[in-house]
Amino acid sequence: MASLRKNFLTLRTGFHRLEDGALVLALVSMLVMALTQILLRNLFDSGFLWAESFLRILVLWVAILGAMVATRDRKHISIDLLSRLLPAGYFVPLQIVSLLFAAVLCAVAAYHSVVFISYEYEDRTIAFAEVPVWLCQSIMPIGFGVMALRFFYAVFVREQ
Repeated sequence: MASLRKNFLTLRTGFHRLEDGALVLALVSMLVMALTQILLRNLFDSGFLWAESFLRILVLWVAILGAMVATRDRKHISIDLLSRLLPAGYFVPLQIVSLLFAAVLCAVAAYHSVVFISYEYEDRTIAFAEVPVWLCQSIMPIGFGVMALRFFYAVFVREQ
């Protein structure tokens, strides 16, 4: 059993590094592309035709990857008005309901993202440079699915 737990922790650590690396890569790419586009336009009256589309897609990736990291670290946005107003005994049940609600919302968003992307796949729309739109938007169901699993997992595993 200890070996299984160790393997799970190793896999989880690797996934966290992959998330962090993808987020850093997307953010740095976005900054470099935006700066390059500004310099090309202002200094040479030119630029990449596909840069605006690429930057919009990178904004989507940074937003979803950032939300994934925030839920991983349990630093996501939360409104805790009721926990301040209700007695302390209600905190844990309220937190469980809140986490389950967030998990369901993320699962629904993941499902509808898959439906949306399937339409994009059927349409064969190109985002930029022969890259299909569905591939660029594939972060949505992945991200929402991971967040749903993390919220659901948080119901059963308390913070240390």
